[in-house]
Amino acid sequence: MPYLTDLATQVGHALQQRGWRLATCESITGGGISQAITDVAGSSDWFDCGFVTYSNTSKTRFLEVAEALIAQHGAVSEEVAAAMVLGALAHTDAQISLSTTGIAGPGGAVPGKPVGTVCFGWAHGDIVHTERVVFSGDRAAVRAQTAEHALQGLLAFMERL
Repeated sequence: MPYLTDLATQVGHALQQRGWRLATCESITGGGISQAITDVAGSSDWFDCGFVTYSNTSKTRFLEVAEALIAQHGAVSEEVAAAMVLGALAHTDAQISLSTTGIAGPGGAVPGKPVGTVCFGWAHGDIVHTERVVFSGDRAAVRAQTAEHALQGLLAFMERL
């Protein structure tokens, strides 16, 4: 996706200007954001690592998302998205992180969380911003929109810092 690579390139420039490194923690996107980032030549200068924590167990094991938090709010929640980005910062050398967790479909919807529901998190230090969006389309469309929104959101988050 050329547009996604262009967004990743913009992210890279913004990170380099600040001397920061990025960590991603992806669930719904399954590593797609990290792939877009590493499609950019020289991304090793500003990309630290990516976690693909698709299961609740991996969110708990690798990002220290509390099981009780997942039980209370569900894996697809702003609370879990926030815990994911903070876990990524705690376990990497990155200064900023982003997270995605959602329901790509065609199944998986629950009351109040239809297919296409995605929660995002962005964090720098102890500053955390989360967002919940509902995208339309099939599984591939939801995942593509999620990756795009995550990178656009990261750029906007950095501008506000």
